[in-house]
Parts: sequence; structure tokens; C-alpha cells
Amino acid sequence: MRPEKGKSFSQPIIKISYISIALGLTLMIASISIVVGFKHSISNKVIGFTANLQIIPFDNNQSLEAQPMNIDRDFIKLLPTIPNVKHIQFVAQKGGVLKTEDQIQGVVLKGVESNYDWSFLSKNLVDGKLPKLTDKRDYEVLISKILADKLKLSVGDKVRVWFVNNNEQGARGRKFTVSGIYNTGLENFDGSLIIGDLDVVAKLNNWKPGEVGTVEILLKNPDKVKATADAIYHDIPYDLNIVTATELYPQIFNWLDLLDMNVVVILVLLILVASITMISTLLILIIERTSMVGLLKALGATNKSIGRIFLLRSTSIVLKGMLWGNVLGLLFYFVQLKFRIFHLDPQSYYVDYVPVELHLQQFLMLNIGVFAVSLLILMIPTWYINRVTPSKALRYE
Repeated sequence: MRPEKGKSFSQPIIKISYISIALGLTLMIASISIVVGFKHSISNKVIGFTANLQIIPFDNNQSLEAQPMNIDRDFIKLLPTIPNVKHIQFVAQKGGVLKTEDQIQGVVLKGVESNYDWSFLSKNLVDGKLPKLTDKRDYEVLISKILADKLKLSVGDKVRVWFVNNNEQGARGRKFTVSGIYNTGLENFDGSLIIGDLDVVAKLNNWKPGEVGTVEILLKNPDKVKATADAIYHDIPYDLNIVTATELYPQIFNWLDLLDMNVVVILVLLILVASITMISTLLILIIERTSMVGLLKALGATNKSIGRIFLLRSTSIVLKGMLWGNVLGLLFYFVQLKFRIFHLDPQSYYVDYVPVELHLQQFLMLNIGVFAVSLLILMIPTWYINRVTPSKALRYE
């Protein structure tokens, strides 16, 4: 049914169909990989600071002046035995004011223990080293690049932070040595958070041995955070509560959830454009070969068998377009994943490059969905075949 080369006005339309499907699928792959990568990148950063789950006293109310909890209680020993729990660590936070010779800045000291999971901060360390928590004579802290630039601090500098307790009139000062500088791009945390020894916070709050502010829980599978939280909630005492990172920072995660709607809109628009192009292409193919349709009908061919011929021809166009779309889409994915050629403003997007992440299941489902929708759409133009009569079609040119 392919006409002679140079005599078919449908050839340019077919080429446009190839390009339309290829570009559409390329943009779909790029959109999904960017959104998934962006959501995971930001989520992992927030969880890197807060852990997947936190056990806190009911009366904390997210205050920096946290009420202590005793870690010698029986439920602490049960936490590592709960499925999906990867690691538990004890922390506490206290607000203070960091003062240099000519600068002053409000900060939050996050005190951690020696078993703290440093993997996230290690990846984002830009200068110096992680703080040493064993030397109680010279306390070390990790500060952000934002604070270092603002206060003109470098690794090895001495800083003094002043703290105030609610039940005390005077401020208490503590001297720290800057051991390292980190940069995550999350201004919500980088703008104020310094990491130091839990022992400092405990002494400032006049806590007894074995008292901490928060129990942070890291999970093996973050997708099961709700089920794990429910399981832990039934084992902890009545005066404690368990919260997720999503509950602690809903504004960030709600913003990330809005990206899903953006992807849906993009996918619908791209599929709509490709569908209109394919419908137009198939109609042109049928109209161009109206005389052939009439001849086949005169020879006894049914509408269904003739429609199948055009459907197979259109399917080959779809598959060829999808092939090139997959090649271009995966090329973009691997190039961006390896070289990070597209950059972002970290102050607006929390990352300095466009993160991409694509799983095999998502890739296969996208291709299957595009192919299935294309086949359904291609059924629409075949109604024209039913209206073609042999007597008129054989006179058609």
C-alpha cells in the first residue's frame, strides 16, 4: 500500500508524526525523571536532617526548649527489633545566638551522639571534617556555608554561642571550634543549624544523665514510613508521640506533592498533541488511498480487514516514533545524571542542578501507556472506511 516515492503527499505528514511522537515521549521521560529526581532529592535532604521518624514528648510542641525524655526506658530496647527500623540515634536542639567580633546571628545547636549517622552530612561537606565528639575540653561544631559566608568564618575558627534558659536570668556562653562546613542547599536548615555535641545541650538544659530531647529513627524502606510509625506508636509510652518528617515540615512536602499535578498536566497535553497528529496522519493515509479501499471492497474485503491494514501501518509509525523518543529521552537522562549540564538556582529550588531519577517500572509503564493510548486513538479515523463505497472510490483520484 506504500505509494511510489515522490508521488505521495502523505510522506511529509508521516515524518511529522514520527517527530511528534518522538518528541512527545522524550519530554514525557524527561518530565517524569525530573519530578521523581527532584522529589527524592529534596525529601532525602529533609530526612537527612530530621530522620524518617522522631519520637518526642507530647508537650514539646516543636519548641527548641524541648522537654527531656529518658532513654533508659524499656521501649528503647524494643525499637531496633521492629521491622524496617535501620538505625536509632539520640539528639536535642537548643536555640542560641552566635556572636563574632562584628556579626551576630541566631542559630540552633543540634546536639548529637557518637553513634549519629553522618552519611548525609559527609556527602555535603565542602570544607574541613566532621566534629569530634570525644573531646569535652574543646567542643567542635559543623556549620553551614551560608553561616560561614555571612559571619566570615573558616575551618579552625573559634566562635562563641550564647544560650538562655527560661528559668534563668543570665545568658550562658559556650565556646566552639569550627571543624567543618557543609552545604545542602536547604536554606530552612542551612540558615541556622549548627551540629555539635549532645553533651553541651544536656548541660545547658540541666538534664540528668540518660536524658535526651528526641529519638530519631532511620528506616530501611522509606515507603513504609506510615506502617512503621503505627507499629512504633503502639509500643511507646503514653507520654510520647511519634511524628514523620512530612508532619514536621508539611510546607515542603505539600509543595513537592504539587509537582505530581504538573506532571499529569504535561503528560495529558503531550499525549493530546501526539494523538491529534496520529489521527490526522491516518486520515490522510486513508483519503490518499481511497481508490485502493474501493478496489479492496469490490474484491470482497470487509471494513474490518481494510481497517486492520491501515492500523498496522499506523502502528509501525507509532513504534518507530517511540523508538526514537526512548533513545532521546534516555540520552537526556543519562547525560544529565552523569554530567549535570542543566543547573538551577539553589535559593529557589534547594538544589543547584536538575536532579533526575527514573526506575525501570516507570519507564515500562510509560511506554505501555503511550502505546495503548495510541492504539485506542487510531481506532477513531477508521470509521471513514465504512463510508467508502466501491462505485465512488474507484473514480476517486
